[in-house]
Amino acid sequence: MLGLLAEAPALPLGEGGKYVAGAYIVFVLLLLIYVSIMANKLRRIERDLSELATFAEQRKREEEREEVGA
Repeated sequence: MLGLLAEAPALPLGEGGKYVAGAYIVFVLLLLIYVSIMANKLRRIERDLSELATFAEQRKREEEREEVGA
């Protein structure tokens, strides 16, 4: 019984095997594209948050200066 399982291929190597392999390749490519899009979006969001934090710090310093000067 174990010998039969060891000799049997995981995927049939006939005509359908090519399509199964192609489908896996397309799936992996789509997955890589999706991950790269999400990474770019995350990078852009982090950059925008950094700019907003800088603006908030500048505004806080200006308000503190106005309070001290008043």
